[in-house]
Amino acid sequence: MRTEQLAVCRLPAGSAWPMPPGDGSFLSVTEGDGELSIVCPFDLVPAGARVETGWRALTIVGPLEFSMVGVIGRLATALAVAGLSVFVISTFDTDHILVKADTLDQAVATLRDDGVAVRLEA
Repeated sequence: MRTEQLAVCRLPAGSAWPMPPGDGSFLSVTEGDGELSIVCPFDLVPAGARVETGWRALTIVGPLEFSMVGVIGRLATALAVAGLSVFVISTFDTDHILVKADTLDQAVATLRDDGVAVRLEA
């Protein structure tokens, strides 16, 4: 299991997308209104990016069906009640909850106490 810390990065819209690392490392790239957001291992942070470091990813065991309602709301609420900030990424099959590395153990315990099956992704 990988244990790397992740960085959440921001580049201006229209910036070149990073190449996937090819080693299975966590990578998410989203282009939206005025920005290119990248979540990647710290050693792959693009030059010139605005960066927030020290994140870890928890993956909700899936796949999760599109018809499932309230999954992120339930998870975010449980973590908010515990006083934890999150950054959420959803993919076709599942959801990833990023928490700051220093709150990882508390986040895992909170979600498992709430009956959620999670695994450390990165």
